[in-house]
Amino acid sequence: MKKSTGKLGVTAGVVASALVLTAAPASAAPSTVWTVGPSPVGVSLTNGANIVMSVNGITWTCTKSAATATLRSATGNPATVGTIGSIAFAAAGAPCSSVLGNITLTPTTPWTFVAQDHTAGTGVTKGYVGDIGMKLTIGATVFRVRGRASATYTNSTGRLVVDNTATELPITESINGGTAFPVGAGLLIKATYLVKKTGTTTVPTIVGSNP
Repeated sequence: MKKSTGKLGVTAGVVASALVLTAAPASAAPSTVWTVGPSPVGVSLTNGANIVMSVNGITWTCTKSAATATLRSATGNPATVGTIGSIAFAAAGAPCSSVLGNITLTPTTPWTFVAQDHTAGTGVTKGYVGDIGMKLTIGATVFRVRGRASATYTNSTGRLVVDNTATELPITESINGGTAFPVGAGLLIKATYLVKKTGTTTVPTIVGSNP
């Protein structure tokens, strides 16, 4: 009986090891080949809803925002599939406003759109907007942020949704910011942009796959 039990134990161990080895490939590997359609392509971005930003619970809203960018196919993970050449917040007669008054946002571009993961079933690419640099001015208060912001892009709608965490986009410099806008505090951005091929209604696509 003891010998039989030993054989069963060995057999069970072999089976378990086999299951582990066969199960490992089931987890999807991150996409490494990114195909943009068409590529390269110039695109325009306009906000599909109000853009809301905040630092330490102090919130401001921008009702108008527009940007221009170029999308292109790429290889790697992460991979830069887009470059935002210019972006503006606010417009004539539509300033970004807060409880502290109007706020002026001055971006330093280019920014990038970096792809990290793609879900074929939904056509959603996850990644982030990178190389973000921006000066924000409220009266005599001036502060700068530097970092990135998590984002997703959906092929069926052409929506680029930005929704970051506080640690991704910290304040790196602050003048007259006090305890409201201190160095190290994080800027939160919640925004939705509609992306279209410049001068058309065509929505570009981003597809990630493995070779």
